[in-house]
Amino acid sequence: MVNAGKYQQLTDQQLLDRFYNDHNNEWLGILLQRYTLLLLGLCMKYLKNEEQAKDSVQQVFLKVIGELQKYKVEHFKSWIYMVAKNHCLMILRDRQGKIPAELSERLKLPAEDEIQGRQTLLQNNHTMDLMENALKELNSEQQQCITLFYLEKKSYQEISERTGYSLLQVKSYIQNGKRNLRILIDRKLKEEKSGT
Repeated sequence: MVNAGKYQQLTDQQLLDRFYNDHNNEWLGILLQRYTLLLLGLCMKYLKNEEQAKDSVQQVFLKVIGELQKYKVEHFKSWIYMVAKNHCLMILRDRQGKIPAELSERLKLPAEDEIQGRQTLLQNNHTMDLMENALKELNSEQQQCITLFYLEKKSYQEISERTGYSLLQVKSYIQNGKRNLRILIDRKLKEEKSGT
């Protein structure tokens, strides 16, 4: 059993390194405790609802624990802030029932020349729902990089600093994510057209 008080002097990175060495979730417990108030404040700012903000902090913690099992994070504070912010943005989009038009426009999904004759479909919320569902189907790395690049207008360098991915990885996740979004949306549209 890790004594939390005894390890408060350790930096975030030291706690992360200990977790990566022995995979003891108690190191993450100490680390996450430091950010509870910051994340609660962030979630309140976006969601304007205390209960939903508290729930969101718990969901973010679960997501963070899962993500840290899969890959290493170098700048924990900015990374967890971004994870929480993205979580809140997804909740707000769910409330509105669509992805903001800005994301649709910047991704150019689906392109009109690719699906001629479906202009009415392009303009309604249904297409936005398809896009949002497709975004959720991407792997976490692609989803994270696409969201940062297109929604938050971050540069490759900023995304690399936030996520700990190399510049090459960031470019790859964005390119592959964008291509996969197109494929997913096109497939969903074709399925609907054929009635499957």
